Amino acid sequence: MRRRVEFVDTSVLCNILDIPGKNQSRENVVRQWREEKRDCDLILPVTAVIETGNHIAQLPDGRIRRDRAEKLQQLLELVITGQAPWVLHTVEWGEGFLRRLLAGAGTGIPFSDHVMAKLGLGDLCILTERELYRSRVTGVEVGIWTLDGQLHSHS
Repeated sequence: MRRRVEFVDTSVLCNILDIPGKNQSRENVVRQWREEKRDCDLILPVTAVIETGNHIAQLPDGRIRRDRAEKLQQLLELVITGQAPWVLHTVEWGEGFLRRLLAGAGTGIPFSDHVMAKLGLGDLCILTERELYRSRVTGVEVGIWTLDGQLHSHS
């Protein structure tokens, strides 16, 4: 059996951190995390961290905003110390990344067509990170753990 690696999408991270308005599937995500995702390596892409941080910053209730920011901070500190159930994906923001992004991140569909199909730039960045990872690693099945139907169709 091949090792399975999955990139964690913003939709999943928001449910894990219980972000109000973005946590409708929390119970299901937590169950999957405990039961199904134990047997795969999880990677936290930079895009998911940025988008989740933006969702937290936009919360109207300051107490909840502070609480969720602290939860995200704690999670990232666990990642730094290697104690989290996932690792960060080191990716260089440069010409290679942008070329893959504009070419459609290995989907065979260029950036402009993805935009017309309403696939967001954050999702396309996650696809690009996955493709860069795939180009460096062999013998591994690489997917994306997402609740987003549009992104899921490319995972």
